[in-house]
Amino acid sequence: MSRIIDPKCRLCRREGMKLFLKGQRCFTEKCAVSRRDYPPGVHAQKRAKVTEYGVRLREKQKLKRIYGVGERQFKLYFNEAERLRGNTGENLMVLLERRLDNVVLASGFALSRNHARQLINHGHFRVNGRKVDVCSFQVRPGDVVMPGTRENTRKMVSEAIEVNKSQSIPAWLEVQGDTLTAKIVGIPRREDVPHPIQEQLIIELCSK
Repeated sequence: MSRIIDPKCRLCRREGMKLFLKGQRCFTEKCAVSRRDYPPGVHAQKRAKVTEYGVRLREKQKLKRIYGVGERQFKLYFNEAERLRGNTGENLMVLLERRLDNVVLASGFALSRNHARQLINHGHFRVNGRKVDVCSFQVRPGDVVMPGTRENTRKMVSEAIEVNKSQSIPAWLEVQGDTLTAKIVGIPRREDVPHPIQEQLIIELCSK
């Protein structure tokens, strides 16, 4: 599993936007991007003008960091998106949205993406009744995601739902808070992706 050990707020500042790597904290006044909306580093504010290549590279880095994937894994997703029918950029975004860790986060079952990955890796979640401990597992329409039956697991998920109660649920997910279940009712569309990513720039960079 790809693991980013850099301070999360520095990553957001480097990309110049909120990547929401710390969950609900990113919506508060403690957010580093709100207080210091410039890149980290001593000479960050004196950097030269960004080239066309740099613009495309930064867009790819944003997407990688939002979903927590490494370079090798990202290339695999890109190759798969090219093989699928339709627009490659939209296919790429849909593949990333269908990751199990993203479903757990989007359903409000975790406080942040890192929290969702930890819960999955430790075997706290089931897909159609079977334990799945792979964050990159691709969900399909009809799948039902829910936490395990252990009391402490369900308590953690219930607490996360309470914290995330103001969070909007994507249209392709059907979440039942009382039974702690999330059903995939469709394939996510490009308009369901909440992140302001210009995927065409990424396609132009990776197609070279």
